[in-house]
Amino acid sequence: MHTDIRLHGQPDQHIEYYAIAAGIDAHKRFFFNFDQSRDDDLRFFSPGNEFTIGTTGISHQGNGGSFCEYMFGVDQPIADLAKGDVINRLVLYGGRYDKDAGNLRFSDVTNGSLSYEKIFFEGNAVFNYFFFLHSEKIAGTPQQQQELILRLLGKAIKRSTAVGDQDDNTLISEIFALLDDPKAQLYLFKLVNKKHQEYCDIFKSLYFRNKKIADEEFARLSELANRYGIDRYQQERIRIDVMYKHPDNKRIVDEYKNILIACNRKGEINKLENARLTRLKTLSVRNKIPGALFYTLDEMLKKDKKMVDLEENDYISETRQILEGLFLTESQIESTIDREDMLKLLFAKKQAAENRDHTFEEILLDASKACDEKIRDGADISLLEGFSYIITYFDRYDTASSIISQLAFMENVKSSEEMLRSLLGNKSEFDALKAGLFKELFITGILENKYLGHYGRKKVTTLTRGLNLIEEKRLTIPDLLQQLRSIDTEERISLVLLEHVRDRIRNFYSKYATKADQDALKREVTDELRHKKLIDGEIPDALFRETILAIKKEAIYIHNLLPSIIDARDIALREDFLENSGLDRFYVEELEREYYELNGLNMEELYQIRKGLN
Repeated sequence: MHTDIRLHGQPDQHIEYYAIAAGIDAHKRFFFNFDQSRDDDLRFFSPGNEFTIGTTGISHQGNGGSFCEYMFGVDQPIADLAKGDVINRLVLYGGRYDKDAGNLRFSDVTNGSLSYEKIFFEGNAVFNYFFFLHSEKIAGTPQQQQELILRLLGKAIKRSTAVGDQDDNTLISEIFALLDDPKAQLYLFKLVNKKHQEYCDIFKSLYFRNKKIADEEFARLSELANRYGIDRYQQERIRIDVMYKHPDNKRIVDEYKNILIACNRKGEINKLENARLTRLKTLSVRNKIPGALFYTLDEMLKKDKKMVDLEENDYISETRQILEGLFLTESQIESTIDREDMLKLLFAKKQAAENRDHTFEEILLDASKACDEKIRDGADISLLEGFSYIITYFDRYDTASSIISQLAFMENVKSSEEMLRSLLGNKSEFDALKAGLFKELFITGILENKYLGHYGRKKVTTLTRGLNLIEEKRLTIPDLLQQLRSIDTEERISLVLLEHVRDRIRNFYSKYATKADQDALKREVTDELRHKKLIDGEIPDALFRETILAIKKEAIYIHNLLPSIIDARDIALREDFLENSGLDRFYVEELEREYYELNGLNMEELYQIRKGLN
């Protein structure tokens, strides 16, 4: 059985190390010293191997390398991303990827050094592992040793959950089991960035509480980042990684990723898969999942894949023609963007967003670069003015689309006068381009979206009516804001009620059939919610009755209708319930998912039923 010796210290105010020497009689071996010639750097060694921890970074020679948990949202090789069980990044000294051969090649040059800044920038922002080995099984030239380490340990290290858990004991045991050498010695070093860890821990505690961070709490985070000098890139990747790891988010993002992985392997995306991706993107808005998580996956896995039966070419080629028509070789400007062109571009942008087609943004970026080059080479400044005209409308589109989508699909959205003024100004500009354009671009499609819930529909219709009344001078912005906040308050109470009442009556709703029983339950729930400071007044009677009715409908669907729908593939019965029950489609689909998981059913069959395929 191996034993280990552990050292713990700080070479720098914000860097912490844990150094472990493990193996037979580890406590009897001399394996480290302080190098006084280099400011007392801490040096660890075994025959042919060395790892030094200094005040500004590390240096190494011999065999081994580094590994860490992949952070979501950072560059990850498609080969690793496409393997769902690969969760860790592994770098071996002297290795480089040969694109032509499609494999990893090693050289005998394995020495090098890394600054702490580079370690936590290229690897995990919070913690990274380094290691080297001494074993009879790891022999030969440095190149041969590295090839053996990759063959013996590579697959396991890249898949080990002990890395992300920072479970050093399990990690050591896994490595020794793979080496199968009783005399082997493992030297393992964990480096922790304390300022990043503190930022990560605080953000996680705030975000995991209710997936929402108040302005004053975020200000506290920003103050911490400024005090520690944490740059915006590191802040963003830490936040995205934490948000991805929230169980509710991870399930949705992983499902999205798995669909794209399957499409990547076969080289195409069909209609059913595209519909599933669209549904997950809509669900992500409701669950406050950052779009960056999906954009990263789209860029890595969806690029250059054939979109089967999806009519993309028309709007993409039309966009290209309009934008490329701005530039000529001989003269500076062929034409200006007129009203009809601008309308075509806006509807193309809308269609591209609905299809998650990043080709549109790539064409726009190419046009922007071309415009910059023309201006640099002496083109008339009116070229820039024409392009700025397009960008201004696109910025207005993005702002309005983001606000309305959040109101429609997110719970507890914080409305403000500034937000309403922005929408009002953008509505005026779009409607000036074409009467009713604002409604056509942003409202009609959302109201037709089958995933739009009861409160989302209420907020969107209230917003639309309110903006029209404000333009007619029959309503003020503060009045509309109050209406939206009242809906938000009702939605918040409804969600809290549903959560606290469901488990009490979900399977026993017949016990609460009488008004007296329901009144007693209401008093009990009211006292509980007040005690937890989730409400401070009375629960409206109508809202409470709606909650009871929703739970009754849920029980009927789960116990009576859904088994029949599954057995008979009765798509019409499912759609009839969704159309007439008044329950949000998201809510029903979550019930279905839970039912399938609880009963060990094939989720692919559920996707077929949802798509309406027999």
